[in-house]
Amino acid sequence: MEALIRLSAFVGVLLLMMIWEYALPRRTLGYQRIQRWPINFTLSILGMLLIRFTVGGVAYLSAMSATTEQVGLLNQFPLPTWLSIMLTLLALDLAIYGQHIASHRWKWLWRFHKVHHTDLDFDVTTGIRFHPLEIVISMCYKVVAIYIIGASPVAVIAFEVILSTTALFNHGNVFIPIKVDRWLRLGIVTPDMHRVHHSTTQRETDSNFGFSISIWDRLFATYIDQPALGHDKMVIGLAQYQYTPEVGIKQLLMMPFRRQQ
Repeated sequence: MEALIRLSAFVGVLLLMMIWEYALPRRTLGYQRIQRWPINFTLSILGMLLIRFTVGGVAYLSAMSATTEQVGLLNQFPLPTWLSIMLTLLALDLAIYGQHIASHRWKWLWRFHKVHHTDLDFDVTTGIRFHPLEIVISMCYKVVAIYIIGASPVAVIAFEVILSTTALFNHGNVFIPIKVDRWLRLGIVTPDMHRVHHSTTQRETDSNFGFSISIWDRLFATYIDQPALGHDKMVIGLAQYQYTPEVGIKQLLMMPFRRQQ
């Protein structure tokens, strides 16, 4: 049931974002979808299959175990259910923010995470473009966080849905009026906010690490409001890698294991 809930939410938001991108795009893409989408979808499917046959469902099972054994910080206090869920969501979101920073600053994690950043355009499918092993690493990290937090099982399911759907939303090439965007980003990460993170300018790449809640970037001074060149002229990708859309799945899967540039 947990997997069905996640998959249903994921597919629904993915289709909605595709329609939104087609109807109201934010930027004119430099590459045709046929050049990028097969790669991005294939990486996503491989990641889903790897999770399914390795650590699928482990996040929820870990939360159940932590609750049963009364392990973790939140399980040491008699909290009402609603408060436990809210604190779990906030703590897990902060944990993923920290993981994202580590994925940029620790070279061994960056080897996998840079596959996400080698996309030369920015649309909803960028939000599913991850090396399959990075997804497994992320799941193992979440299990550790769940035990430390003493996460609520219901909150873990909700968080997994939030994480996957907000990744689709904040990678969307969708137009949101500037005034609306400024109000939204007071609480959540918007596509314009996260697009800055995909700039080839290093200072901008090392900013806006949040996935769903925008407060962490402001709180820890990793927030940049707008790209220096503006959203229409900013360059997406990684300047130090000679990458083209024609690079295939095999090259991307082997990228973390090659001699680093």
